[in-house]
Amino acid sequence: QVQLVESGGGLVQAGGSLRLSCAASGRTLSTYAMGWFRQVPGKEREFVATINRSGGITKYADSVKGRFTISRDNAKNTVYLQMNSLKPEDTAVYYCGASARLFIDSALLDAYNYWGQGTQVTVSS
Repeated sequence: QVQLVESGGGLVQAGGSLRLSCAASGRTLSTYAMGWFRQVPGKEREFVATINRSGGITKYADSVKGRFTISRDNAKNTVYLQMNSLKPEDTAVYYCGASARLFIDSALLDAYNYWGQGTQVTVSS
């Protein structure tokens, strides 16, 4: 079992930055590919970014490419999402997830075994 806790969300003006953290307890995070997804009311949870077990490979949704950076520190059992140049359309609840599946699947919602409780990010115009 893995417990994930996100933090770092909040209210920010358009063009600003936030850094989300996802701290894990239970099993070591290096066992899992990790991902960030986001969800707005009435819509399906959507892929944002993912990182492989060693941290050497990342993938991003086109909507955040060049603005967001996912990273991980396996020694601290923590994954991060640095979000720059934020836009109002980035407003959502952001969730981190842990996937035991192959990294090739890690942009898929159903590839994830564990989820955190989410953290709200609100970007004002």
